[in-house]
Amino acid sequence: MKIENILTDAIVKCIHALYGQEVAAGQVQLQKTKKEFEGHLTLVVFPFLRLSKKSPEQTGEEIGSYLLENEPAVAAFNAVKGFLNLTIASDCWIGLLNDIHADGRYGLATPTEASPLVMIEYSSPNTNKPLHLGHVRNNLLGNALANILEANGNRVVKTNIVNDRGIHICKSMLAWKKYGNGETPASSGKKGDHLVGDYYVAFDKHYKAEIAELEAKGLSKEEAEAQSPLMQEAREMLRKWEAGDPETRELWRTMNNWVYDGFDETYRRLGVSFDKIYYESETYLKGKEKVLEGLKKGLFYQKDDGSVWADLTPEGLDQKLLLRSDGTSVYMTQDIGTAETRFADYPIDKMVYVVGNEQNYHFQVLSILLDKLGFEWGKSLVHFSYGMVELPEGKMKSREGTVVDADDLMDEMEATAKETSAELGKLDGCTEQEAADIARIVGLGALKYFILKVDARKNMTFNPKESIDFNGNTGPFIQYTYARIQSILRKAAESGIAIPPALPAGTALTAKEEGLVQMLADFAAIVRQAGSDYSPSAIANYVYDLAKEYNQFYHDFSILHEKDGQTRLFRLCLSANVGKMLKAGTALLGIEVPERM
Repeated sequence: MKIENILTDAIVKCIHALYGQEVAAGQVQLQKTKKEFEGHLTLVVFPFLRLSKKSPEQTGEEIGSYLLENEPAVAAFNAVKGFLNLTIASDCWIGLLNDIHADGRYGLATPTEASPLVMIEYSSPNTNKPLHLGHVRNNLLGNALANILEANGNRVVKTNIVNDRGIHICKSMLAWKKYGNGETPASSGKKGDHLVGDYYVAFDKHYKAEIAELEAKGLSKEEAEAQSPLMQEAREMLRKWEAGDPETRELWRTMNNWVYDGFDETYRRLGVSFDKIYYESETYLKGKEKVLEGLKKGLFYQKDDGSVWADLTPEGLDQKLLLRSDGTSVYMTQDIGTAETRFADYPIDKMVYVVGNEQNYHFQVLSILLDKLGFEWGKSLVHFSYGMVELPEGKMKSREGTVVDADDLMDEMEATAKETSAELGKLDGCTEQEAADIARIVGLGALKYFILKVDARKNMTFNPKESIDFNGNTGPFIQYTYARIQSILRKAAESGIAIPPALPAGTALTAKEEGLVQMLADFAAIVRQAGSDYSPSAIANYVYDLAKEYNQFYHDFSILHEKDGQTRLFRLCLSANVGKMLKAGTALLGIEVPERM
């Protein structure tokens, strides 16, 4: 039984015994004692003053004295104004550690068939270029959110919507057709997404040259852009695509497949995955149908030019275009079509969109429109809005010089991890394969942790060098703490010391040991909080604080060389469970931990 529950029951009895009044368990407010005061848990006394009709100090003293005399869990107390700080007896912490030790999935709920179904959309790439640094933050946040919501007992479906149609796709296709000489990923040795991205850049280069040439002939910039033969060809290619021209569609399929193969490789390396991938080319027409259906029902209105609009002024917003006068759809229409498809595929209870904060208004509007169109989860959809991520100037050169792509970033991280680990002697005695594995685990762990420890709503600067520091608030520091614990446990096993299924009572504990057990017990509440707040950073901050606290304990106390056998077993059991919680917490963030380092 949780210590908070034991105390709550005791306090309810105490109030009745002292003041003859019944109070509900919900009126008992317990919180962690602030570091500057002695104690583990603090009772807020103020709600009971109307019953005691005494000062906060006197009421606190009376409740404390009663608990000390009648509740074995309370070893000492001190009252400070309206707060009663309670010190919990060592045997309670041993009992709590036994409970945590016995539960292999402590703090993690397991979904059932009756659990709510949450769908999370993340990644949302275009098929005209590789995934970049912004996608890295998006993918890591989406993947971590999926893990956290599942750990809160939800069934989770991870989805991706690929922007695989439009003028930007045709630019890459046209450039390849004009300048590609039949080049393929196989013939060039390039990843497919990088190859297609190169042709998108090539289009832009030729287009700018064309504009400059036309402007040199005396045309204005607007006239030059309107008359650009290259852009006219790209628009013609889009018209052919929309008309279903076989040759255009075949080229589109071929080049998109190159990109998908490249994306898959990047996703695998990043450690993210999807249960279902949707494609705009398959959903945008459904959105158009849904909007026309809404028009018939009087939910939307049509202007004289044939365009269809939603009037959102009653909701305090503006008029929103849903279909252009030529009948073509806008992004909002595509999102409605995708929602229609998803709702037909899954009985969604909640929909979470992981999309940057520049789209805040878009999702405010989408929520209203989906609700009007009858989607049950429309009104309660969650836009998980996050800020921009950038690199410090000059830290890393990207392939195009403007955007840092994900593959380059991961290469850089692994190389830096290998170099730093070797300098610090972390790879001593490792085989080449072991060193490569550690570099991969540490490099990607550093990247993921550095991004996920920041509140998602904030803009951030990702510093590759700073992220690989074995002493700071970093992934490698947490990973090294885990590896250190595994080393201790291996040495204990080699010495024939086995941790029993349950520790006996009676071991005197230090304040540091009691604090660590309390931190372990907090994991369940942190997972719940991270789920309700949609906050991967809450998990990241918890695992860092736990690793930091354990390292101080490791520095101050002997474990394997402790002479008292019971104390040694307690410290080994405590270490094992700190390791267990570090592994569980980092796994929620999609971070691996190495067994040796």
